[in-house]
Amino acid sequence: MSQKLIVIGAGMASGRLLEHLLEARGDWEVTLINAEPRGCYNRIMLSPVLSGEKTFEEIVTHDAEWYAERGVTCRFGERVTGIDRAARRVTTDAGVTLDYDRLVIATGSQPFIIPLPGHDLEGVIAYRDLEDTERMMALRPGQKAVVIGGGLLGLEAAAGLHARGIETTVVHLMGHLMERQLDEAAGYLLRKELSDRGITIRCATNSKQILGQDGQVRALELDSGEEIPCDLLVMAVGIRPNVALAQEAGLAVGRGIHVDDQMGTSDGSIFALGECVEHQGAVFGLVAPLYDQAKVLAETLSGGQAGFAQKELSTKLKVTGVDLFSAGDFAEGEGREDIVFRDPARGVYKRLVIEGDRLIGAVMYGDTADGNWFFGLIKDRTDISEMRETLIFGPAYQGGAAADPLAAVAALPADAEICGCNGVCKGQITAAIGAGATDLGALRATTKASASCGTCTGLVEQVLAVELGAEFVAPTAQPVCTCTDLTHEDLRRLIKSQELKSQEAVWQELGWTTRNGCHVCRPAVNYYLLADWPLEYRDDPQSRFVNERKHANIQKDGTFSVVPRMWGGLTTPGELRAIADAAEKYAVPTVKVTGGQRIDLLGVRGEDLPAIWADLNRAGLVSGHAYSKGLRTVKTCVGSEHCRFGTQDSTGLGVKLEQRLWGSWTPHKVKLGVSGCPRNCAEATCKDVGIVCVDSGYQVGVAGAAGMDVKETERLVDVASEQEAIDWTVAFVQLYREHAKYLDRPYKWVAKVGLDWVQETLGDAATRAALIARFDLSQEVYQKDPWAERATPEAARRFAPLADMTLEAAE
Repeated sequence: MSQKLIVIGAGMASGRLLEHLLEARGDWEVTLINAEPRGCYNRIMLSPVLSGEKTFEEIVTHDAEWYAERGVTCRFGERVTGIDRAARRVTTDAGVTLDYDRLVIATGSQPFIIPLPGHDLEGVIAYRDLEDTERMMALRPGQKAVVIGGGLLGLEAAAGLHARGIETTVVHLMGHLMERQLDEAAGYLLRKELSDRGITIRCATNSKQILGQDGQVRALELDSGEEIPCDLLVMAVGIRPNVALAQEAGLAVGRGIHVDDQMGTSDGSIFALGECVEHQGAVFGLVAPLYDQAKVLAETLSGGQAGFAQKELSTKLKVTGVDLFSAGDFAEGEGREDIVFRDPARGVYKRLVIEGDRLIGAVMYGDTADGNWFFGLIKDRTDISEMRETLIFGPAYQGGAAADPLAAVAALPADAEICGCNGVCKGQITAAIGAGATDLGALRATTKASASCGTCTGLVEQVLAVELGAEFVAPTAQPVCTCTDLTHEDLRRLIKSQELKSQEAVWQELGWTTRNGCHVCRPAVNYYLLADWPLEYRDDPQSRFVNERKHANIQKDGTFSVVPRMWGGLTTPGELRAIADAAEKYAVPTVKVTGGQRIDLLGVRGEDLPAIWADLNRAGLVSGHAYSKGLRTVKTCVGSEHCRFGTQDSTGLGVKLEQRLWGSWTPHKVKLGVSGCPRNCAEATCKDVGIVCVDSGYQVGVAGAAGMDVKETERLVDVASEQEAIDWTVAFVQLYREHAKYLDRPYKWVAKVGLDWVQETLGDAATRAALIARFDLSQEVYQKDPWAERATPEAARRFAPLADMTLEAAE
């Protein structure tokens, strides 16, 4: 007879519990109740969602299909209001009562809100779940945010906000950032890095009150009386176990719900795990011990005798692209000595703390590859006296000379932790390899090692290399998707060499495992065919992402943004009147000047898109392609025509470039900038292509970035004439179109092929001319405004199914 199991809370800990429990195939009737209107997702990855690197769908760990396949009854968006322990029954705010044989409380934690005056104002939030993330994502570029808290969560919030164009200030009470994980030197380096990226950091700063206007936050006032204006204030100052439900039910509660080694509470039929529990006086915030608890509780519920034991933990963190590692005790003290390594040019700092003949603490910034090895020395209390002179250089230099780097991995004991996020030790990985998991993807699927934050991927691959020996195949580029083993590079080569000119030909000739591809490979294949065979292949709208199919950016409320093109940032009174008239006619709620010197009409209803674009087309305005993998903008300053510092006509050059390049499909979006002098008002030195005008001509730079990665352009060439600048730019864009992996920005592509190769290729005049000719040929076919094209009867028929498509169907 099946047992009724109710799980309260669909977080990462309970998600892992259900995985283990249902794998054991016990006879359970499982009901999962969650106050959030959704199932389990990886909260660790909310930061990439905030920054735009990932979508929420990409971080979902258990979707509706997963629960349905395993017979789990889901009651999402429903809150448990009471537990009747005598009757073994729970009640929800929907008025439903449910009986249980076993109950698991996994209510997690609540963010701590500092009770400052004004903390209840609208616009004061924590950073804990998807709703908080969406509140931050709703801010518009140019608005201001304050983050209180300079720990990991606060810095991730600040980085994500900054990546979205939000003016962000971090206020931290302590003297340096992440003081629990980093010493002062590493904290300084982290602060400097974030400050260089444009995030304002205020350490040793105390908050006095939150100021508001008409019920909405407007500023944070400091003890000094200074006010920091903000449109949103994020508190990221810690968490507290969520014990209210357990406390009301009369369970034993301290800081968290008291549990024993088997995760049992003071009631024999009720168990608890995750951030809500207290075990032997400790509460937990890192994911590794939560996953250990999940495994133990699954064993307990299945009749086993496993016990939870607390382990010494290391912290390997990735804050906004900077690697950080800390373990053990790195405080200063009598009888302790430090070994410090600094490499300012590479931004690397390492500090080891030694007491007697033992390593007791380690802090690493910028290069954490040896972190697990140092952690093993700390945990095992290894005598390091024989390796004292070379210890700071890591395992590869023990014995006095550079040795085989894999030797240290081979020497790791079976219980050495490899993946901290998922609590996976070396022994589990070697067992999985022995059972047939002989590549990284298979190991992730079977053990989950490197499946979360990814910082241990290199170490997992080293374990693979040690175990497989000569059979190990060094990892290359990942396959396009699960439909094929081909990499993007192989796919491009074969499409060209075998003259494959249709998607059907690709599926058939290249051995696709699915009949028509999938949502991952279809856009890539569509682009590669379009780029290689512009005359023979016709773009397939159904093989594009939904924004490109709709020719507009979908907003979070289901409306769309409309961005007319403004050549080089120039406009006319007539165009402005047309935009204003359209905004009034279609009741556009928000009209925004973008960072690319254009006007964005936000909040346009889907059914109004054809009509608003018809009005804009009649005024001579065409699509700005703000939704496309193609040319977005060419940002310019006023140049020599108006500015006394201008050396060349930067505006005119920007207009010519935009008119030449617009409408071209590229592997990812492309943004240009043209500055009229080295003062660089158009920010050309952080664009995909940036041209800086000088007295002697034009400096053409490429491969810049200004998103999550901030990177200055690399000098491609200096030319004397405007036409040469245009030719080199067009040739570079076409070279990128023909060789880059789909969804790689130019800076990633150049990093792979090398700037030297790009310069050598484009430096040949004949090659450059051929690239330009191929680009122009493609433009003859595809340089058109999709909204003007829809105005023709033939186009209307072609786009009719698309216009009627619901968002769900489009996705």
